[in-house]
Amino acid sequence: MIGTAVIIAMAVVGLAQILAMVRLVRGPMVGDRILALDTMVINAIAMIVLLGIHWGTAVYYESALIIAMLGFVSSVALCRFVLRGDIIE
Repeated sequence: MIGTAVIIAMAVVGLAQILAMVRLVRGPMVGDRILALDTMVINAIAMIVLLGIHWGTAVYYESALIIAMLGFVSSVALCRFVLRGDIIE
């Protein structure tokens, strides 16, 4: 029963990833593209957690935490670059 729910959730998250990729390509402004990249990071984290649930291993949760930290730092750096033109002051 839970295996079916996890597979359905993977399909939904995969669809959300494709839609975020479409927004990344078609986004008319830079802000739309930054939000699409952030959404893609969140979708990737969700997919990794779902794989960890499906296969029953804890290694995937640690990798999801690392990707979450890298996604946050990269989003902040990209926003600072767009707003100020430089990352390091």
